[in-house]
Amino acid sequence: MNNLLKYKGFKAKIEFSADDNVLFGHLLGIEDIVSFHGETVEEVKQAFQESVDFHIEVCEKIGKRAKKNYSGKVMLRLPGKLHERIAEMAESSGKSINEWGKEVFESAVKS
Repeated sequence: MNNLLKYKGFKAKIEFSADDNVLFGHLLGIEDIVSFHGETVEEVKQAFQESVDFHIEVCEKIGKRAKKNYSGKVMLRLPGKLHERIAEMAESSGKSINEWGKEVFESAVKS
């Protein structure tokens, strides 16, 4: 099941609240908190699109980037044994940990 909505380059993960009997989500990859909800799939899709449009509008008015700017640097804290295995895998592939890790991450996020 794919629970991601996409619109104008924005994404949101959709969840279900059994307590409130609603579908809800929030925009991913932004610096603000923008959430929305709906009782049906169509309602939550419409609320998502309205939230994206509103977020873009507000950001344009205040001169702020609508999406988070990522530096390309990722810091990970890993157990020593896992770090060792990663280093071995990278070295056996003739690559640095960075090169090997980039390939692993790219493979993991392909959609």
